[in-house]
This record gives sequence, structure tokens and C-alpha cells, in this order.
Amino acid sequence: MPEKIEKSEEEWKQILSRDKFLVLRKKGTEPAFTGKYHNHKEKGTYLCGACGQELFSSDDKFDSGTGWPSFSKPISEDRVVRQEDNSYFMKRTEVLCSRCGSHLGHVFDDGPKPTGERFCMNSISLDFKKED
Repeated sequence: MPEKIEKSEEEWKQILSRDKFLVLRKKGTEPAFTGKYHNHKEKGTYLCGACGQELFSSDDKFDSGTGWPSFSKPISEDRVVRQEDNSYFMKRTEVLCSRCGSHLGHVFDDGPKPTGERFCMNSISLDFKKED
């Protein structure tokens, strides 16, 4: 299990841009088709935009047509936390970084085989490390 990072909301405000803070720490969502990674095709690893933990491989990224970067699985299940989200009169499963607790997006059960899952992430919640 990755070592936890704990910071106060004030500390996160100092570290993150206003927009990143609103999504990562306040559970916001960027508008569809506006994020820098929704149509990103380079090979590499997607990291938590708050703490840098490796989360998703480009090998597991696919075009879901939703306007957000989508992945069929995380690099390892211990990199994410799934949490029930009943906001906006919907029942969804929120995805958080297991290391710092930042909001990444949601996971749905309409993804490709073999997992059948679609991890629908906010681009602003991610950073990218290009494969060498």
C-alpha cells in the first residue's frame, strides 16, 4: 500500500492551481472534451495531479466517446480508492487517489473487456510521464 500523504486544505491551496484544487480537492468536474488528455495518444503513465502517484498506463486508455480520458483499469488496485457517490441525484462510484485522497473521477461498468470497467478521469486530475 502506498504511503499516505496528508495535507490541510490550506496546504493543498498553496500547492495546486485554483482549477486543480477545485477538481482534486473539492470534487469538481472539468467540462467534457476540454481536458488535455481526453484525446492524448502518447505512450506512458498517467499520474495523480496532486501527489504524483502512478495511476494508469496508456496501454489501458481507450476512447469512450465521453470527452474524458478513460481507462479499463488502474496500474494496480491499491493505487485507487472506490467510494460511493450519491451526489446530483445519481448513484456512482467515485475514484480517489489512494495516496493523497484526491478526487480523480468516477468508474462505471460499461467499459471494454476483460474488466468491463470505464475509469472516467478528469484530465486536470492527472499528469503524464512519457515513456522513454
